[in-house]
Amino acid sequence: MLTKFETKSARVKGLSFHSKRPWVLVSLHSGIIQLWDYRMCTLMDKFDEHEGPVRAVCFHQQQPLFVSGGDDYKIKVWNYKLRRCLFTLLGHLDYIRTTEFHQEYPWILSASDDQTIRIWNWQSRSCVSILTGHNHYVMCARFHPSQDLIVSASLDLTVRVWDISGIPGKPGGLRKKNVSPGMGGLVGGDDHHTRNPELFSTGDATVRHVLEGHDRGVNWAAFHPTLPLIISGSDDRQVKLWRMNESKAWEVDSCRGHYNNVSCVMFHPRQELILSNSEDKSIRVWDMAKRICLHNFRRDHDRFWVLAAHPTLNLFAAGHDSGMVIFKLERERPAYAQHGNLLYYVKERFLRRLDLTKNKDVAVMQLRAGSRSPVYSMSFNPAEHAILLNSRTHNLDNSTYDLYQIPKDSDPQNPDTPDSKRSAGLTAVWVARNRFAVMDKSHQLVIKNMQNEVTKKVTTQPCDEIFYAGTGMLLLRDSDGVSLFDVQQKRVLGTARIAKCRYVVWSGNMTTVALLSKHTILICNRKLERLCSITETNRVKSGSWDDSGVFVYTTSNHIKYALTNGDHGIIRTLELPVYVTRVSGSSVYCLDRQATPRVLTIDPTEFRFKLALVQRKYDEVLQMVRGAKLVGQSIIAYLQKKGYPEVALHFVKDERTRFLLALECGNIDVALDAAKALDDKGCWEKLAEHALLHGNHPVVEYCYQQTKNYDKLSFLYLITGNLAKLRRMMKINEIRKDYEGWYTNALYLGDVPERIRVLKACGKTSLALLTATTHGFTQEAESLAAHVEEGVMYEPLPNAQLLQPPVPVYPSDTAWPLLTVAKGFFDSAVGSGKNAATASAMAVSVDDAGDIAGDGWGDEDEDDDVDVPMEGGEGEGGGWEVEDDLDLPPDLEGVSTAGATDGEDGYFVPPPRGHPPTQGWTQRSHLALDHVLAGAFESATRLLHDQVGVVNFEPYRSLFLSSFAHCRTSYPGAPGLPSLFSYPARNWRTATHKDHLPALGLKLSSLMDRLKEASQLTTAAKFTEAVDKLRGILLAIPLLVVDTKQEVSEAQNLLRVCKEYVVGISMELYRKGLGKATPEEQCRSLELAAYFTHCELQPGHQILTLRTAVNLAFKMKNYKMAMSFGRRLLNLGPRPEIAQNIRKVVQVCEKNPVDEVSLQYDEHNPFTVCASSYVPIYRGKPEVQCPLCGASYLPEHRGITCTVCTVAQVGKDCVGLRISPLQFR
Repeated sequence: MLTKFETKSARVKGLSFHSKRPWVLVSLHSGIIQLWDYRMCTLMDKFDEHEGPVRAVCFHQQQPLFVSGGDDYKIKVWNYKLRRCLFTLLGHLDYIRTTEFHQEYPWILSASDDQTIRIWNWQSRSCVSILTGHNHYVMCARFHPSQDLIVSASLDLTVRVWDISGIPGKPGGLRKKNVSPGMGGLVGGDDHHTRNPELFSTGDATVRHVLEGHDRGVNWAAFHPTLPLIISGSDDRQVKLWRMNESKAWEVDSCRGHYNNVSCVMFHPRQELILSNSEDKSIRVWDMAKRICLHNFRRDHDRFWVLAAHPTLNLFAAGHDSGMVIFKLERERPAYAQHGNLLYYVKERFLRRLDLTKNKDVAVMQLRAGSRSPVYSMSFNPAEHAILLNSRTHNLDNSTYDLYQIPKDSDPQNPDTPDSKRSAGLTAVWVARNRFAVMDKSHQLVIKNMQNEVTKKVTTQPCDEIFYAGTGMLLLRDSDGVSLFDVQQKRVLGTARIAKCRYVVWSGNMTTVALLSKHTILICNRKLERLCSITETNRVKSGSWDDSGVFVYTTSNHIKYALTNGDHGIIRTLELPVYVTRVSGSSVYCLDRQATPRVLTIDPTEFRFKLALVQRKYDEVLQMVRGAKLVGQSIIAYLQKKGYPEVALHFVKDERTRFLLALECGNIDVALDAAKALDDKGCWEKLAEHALLHGNHPVVEYCYQQTKNYDKLSFLYLITGNLAKLRRMMKINEIRKDYEGWYTNALYLGDVPERIRVLKACGKTSLALLTATTHGFTQEAESLAAHVEEGVMYEPLPNAQLLQPPVPVYPSDTAWPLLTVAKGFFDSAVGSGKNAATASAMAVSVDDAGDIAGDGWGDEDEDDDVDVPMEGGEGEGGGWEVEDDLDLPPDLEGVSTAGATDGEDGYFVPPPRGHPPTQGWTQRSHLALDHVLAGAFESATRLLHDQVGVVNFEPYRSLFLSSFAHCRTSYPGAPGLPSLFSYPARNWRTATHKDHLPALGLKLSSLMDRLKEASQLTTAAKFTEAVDKLRGILLAIPLLVVDTKQEVSEAQNLLRVCKEYVVGISMELYRKGLGKATPEEQCRSLELAAYFTHCELQPGHQILTLRTAVNLAFKMKNYKMAMSFGRRLLNLGPRPEIAQNIRKVVQVCEKNPVDEVSLQYDEHNPFTVCASSYVPIYRGKPEVQCPLCGASYLPEHRGITCTVCTVAQVGKDCVGLRISPLQFR
């Protein structure tokens, strides 16, 4: 059983498939009806109007209707488009067990516990017949697919067949009582209907057959879709098969195997099979001819209640106690192999060959009989014209393969049946001209020849599937991924990680391969190096490589494409899944689930456009752009994302989109045109900002004029040195009576008399007097003094100076000079089509700024432009059509005219803004140090948090800043410009811009040297300084980058050494801080000294800890402990004088080997010391660790900040220390 979809819910009592859409209705014991899309695995809707369990549900085959029946005695007809109940049919007096629509007529059939069966007309909303005769609950009633018959099953132990065509020989019958099928009756009318015929009327339907044979109540009965057969299931645990004719019906056989009540039975719609499910928690599949059980599918805890079959597809649904499952009995993917223009595929026990160029499909040979299992896969050998067909059973150990020699001359009408060589094996694949590899049932790989004889056995890594990978090569699949295996050399050449790879598709030249799993596509090169990975929400079905190197694949409902750089998209939608065999141009050759060849037409423009961009085939890109087939926000967004906004600019018509694209690619001229068309204040402000970055002062000036931003305009004139225009702006502010702007401009110009005028004009006479007095304007001051009161006079400062702006050395009237760069391909191609009028219009676009400034700017050039024709009728070609009301600044006109007369030669493409190398470091590396060196402190802290659980980043501040400082060099640039930076590379021998990585300042060797210094401090008993030094080393280790596994191991060992020393020295410092006044403090001191001896220190330091422990133990008369410490010390080889003294102590202790006081210390039981409470944690006891340094803690300390490294959270689940790119492969 192949499970396709599964839901979790209350007990499922009714199921129904939609005939055309991928929907299934589920009625629950809780009273809810669910509508599921089983292809997308989503719940689409819920219907909740029944009171109590809903036991029956059924879709109409043509109309948007479904019917339901429940324990509230009600039959409800729903419209799922309107999402509501249309009406309710009342009449039954007990629970309703089943409901069903007739395939042709507007009838609803219902069965109930009131011992009746009713037929309703859903158009007239009335009951048209009541079938009585059962004397117990009627559990099921079904229409015949094509005849006027009904079969019913009841707990009265019988199955009845009813004739509803009317009594023979008498006029009438049910059909004459009903209107023709259609949409009538869907709206209007009353909500409840109770019109019923007489309860015991028998003129409409008669009992044709009563089938008796079950020993207990019958739960289900169903007709065969084409044969005169009936199947029934009962509480006697049997499935019975009945045959009938016009006059009688009889039992054919019984299927025994269930060991609890049989809930539901049905015939397979297209095969000679019977399906049944039971309260014994199983679904069984029976051979209808042999009446034997073929398959048994069990659940652990859920009883099954109902079965349903899809009207057209090979899908089944089963409802159980905790939901429902949709499944297939067998795999529907056809087995095929493609070579050149020939497609070989298996259909109905024939091997067929399809010539894709001539569209000629012939049967090549008939397959050998004897295997019930369909062909799972095939492998074609063009050299020997042989084929391997793999067949798999539900029990994989019984799988086989067949080796056929394809006949070269065969009659397509009566193909030959050549002998095959059949053997056991999971998979057989060709590996050479006359050799093929077989994976046997024990998952061992053997090589066989054309006679199906074993030539050698090959030892491989554990694997569960093999795939073709070229001559002498195989792909081996295991649980983690796929490996490329050389059969001759018997070694693995490459590995790709993908979970449960199902299919492998090689490109035509065997340079790229697509590995397909259930929801993932992994594209690799010949060495299985990863190129890209794509994840789909729907199941991936098949794929094939296009001639241009694009992978075209299918999912359950789409044909999609994937480029090797990871770009992917949808080509078209599918109604039913297909299996792609070849892609050529706009044609996709595929097989459907009936193994019927089909050719689908696609539009390859989108993926060819993206491929041409990736491959830099700009002539093809331009051709597609001019074809105007690529329109839409997705393409524009793609071009922006990939860094080609100038390409999108040439075929986008929307002005706002053009404006944004032009700003992104730095095309100020196009942005100006778009801004004029939009005439939006926000656009002008954004354009001014970008133009200022480009140094295009005329455009900035024009934008400020359009937005009437006089303050910024004045400042622009100041910084560009245009004092004449600044003075003109001052006059404009005076006319506008904008005193603030007037005074500001006077300050910019250093014009004291004008400032005095401004202050007088706005009534600030005292300030005007102060200004005149300060700057020595005596005459003006005397005239102002008469108008100022005595108490309002201000005394000028004795050392006051005039604030004078610097004199512009070089006034910048024009745009900044830009780099001279070659035109881009698209600019040249598109620019060649522009005429002079367009170029002139672009040039004049900058010059519409004179409406504010009047005629006082650059008067010396006005006479040059008087001859321009204004009316447009006399010049050649209609002239420039310049209107009279334009008052253009002549100095701007000179710039624009020059640009216009240059034509195409003056077309300038500004260079795109580059990206610093630091931007790529964070994208290419997952090492924390690379993010620190790039200045991305936030992502660096996130990596440290995820890798080693750092939560306190304050100690890392200095490390981050010092590391960031030494990652770049600085050298002075041009005068007046900031310094320039250079970024040395650690991979400078092979580095390019794409794989540049920063140089390192922190080396493992330098940390080793710092460890030696810490060791010397420890020897000198400078414990506090030693701990600080060791913690510095410990914090620096996560910011290392090393290249080899040996260095990774050394760094981890260094981390462990630092941890041991910090824990031991911290414990010694704590011991020294304890008092010695009480026996408890003396015992605790001895315990800590004993624990210190178990820290993994260097032998010299270990001797010091043991000497301390010996002295303390001897003083406290713990002679046995002192003797043990002494012997351990002697084993380390101390200096002779120390050894002599310790031997004396040991001799004394041996005379009385007892301990005066008992301690929490067992030297024979291995332990670690809790770094917080300093108590032993013996082996096997629960403990938590610091993810950075590995210090051990008791479980109650989980979540605290580690006392050893002071930065990591104790007990946090992390990925571990990552300091090398090797750790990410």
